[in-house]
Amino acid sequence: MKELELKYGCNPNQKPSRIFMNEGELPIEVLNGKPGYINFLDAFNGWQLVSELKKATGLPAATSFKHVSPAGAAVGLPLNDVEKKIYWVDDLGELSPLASAYARARGADRMSSFGDFISLSDVCDVDTANLIKREVSDGVIAPGYEPEALEILKAKKKGNYNVIQIDPSYVPNPIERKEVFGITFEQGRNELVVDDDFLGNVVTENKDIPESAKIDLIIALITLKYTQSNSVCYVKGGQAIGIGAGQQSRIHCTRLAGSKADNWFLRQSPQVLGLQFLDTIGRADRDNAIDLYIGEDYMDVLADGAWENIFKVKPEVFTREAKREWLDKNQDVALGSDAFFPFGDNIERAHKSGVKYIAQPGGSIRDDNVIDTCNKYNMAMCFTGLRLFHH
Repeated sequence: MKELELKYGCNPNQKPSRIFMNEGELPIEVLNGKPGYINFLDAFNGWQLVSELKKATGLPAATSFKHVSPAGAAVGLPLNDVEKKIYWVDDLGELSPLASAYARARGADRMSSFGDFISLSDVCDVDTANLIKREVSDGVIAPGYEPEALEILKAKKKGNYNVIQIDPSYVPNPIERKEVFGITFEQGRNELVVDDDFLGNVVTENKDIPESAKIDLIIALITLKYTQSNSVCYVKGGQAIGIGAGQQSRIHCTRLAGSKADNWFLRQSPQVLGLQFLDTIGRADRDNAIDLYIGEDYMDVLADGAWENIFKVKPEVFTREAKREWLDKNQDVALGSDAFFPFGDNIERAHKSGVKYIAQPGGSIRDDNVIDTCNKYNMAMCFTGLRLFHH
């Protein structure tokens, strides 16, 4: 198959729409559904991301994409009891490594992952299919599917769920092109391999970056490689916990990603774990309620006449002081940036979210200020010399 007609482009008025190959055949097969233009953008970017994560770590990887940027990305490490609960998988028993990877990727920012497109590094197994089955999602791409897993996915969305199989041996042309305003842009593909070699230039007084932190930094950098710029990524324990994408200002990027990382950690607090939801409340509504409860608009779910529709028992207010006390327990977070930090204010904000390890290109005229701010908090920061803009 050399080309595939799509329903429409980015918007319904943008017709005709297709994907095609100038030479050779498309490296994909649509096993179910009818993926659209944005679905394929998410699928192909996500597939590259999880493929690189698998090569870099040796672990199965998954990502949850929305609007051509990852909402979450992770490798298949086991989930602890708290993680199982905050990702709503505590009723599924022990998960396979691939299912664990997707639970982590989906769980990083569940609000953003609603209606996601999923990319899996490995053949989709039954555990992963059963997890996908109960989430609101547009589709999945993987190098293959176990027969039972495929049947589970085919039944999703009244039989219309998008299931794509990609040839893992496919190698794209080293030159890539796209058109904007009728003008063709051409560049070499970003084929740089992100590995430990980029973490050797540690410029802070603290030079100690343990192996676990190096893995987290590599996950951050690979995730940024496929995130719309400007972008910043917080990682802990083998998964992205906060991704800030497409911001014009670096500090806004750092704040956005930091607020998502904070929300991820706040969901693990006793105040949130102790919330008693009505049995009739679904996962998406629980996610929305938690987001409001831990935010500034908490009265939207705690006001009389509102909480009764969500909770069995009215929760106490999660005060700003109590939230800060809990957030101060979050430590050893890794942070990657797709371009240099121009000011130390980014480091100040990162510190509030427990960041201890940083990887960024370096090269700002204020590098000394950024380094000094890291030293102030005993952070270890390396200059990669590698910019990772993606558009």
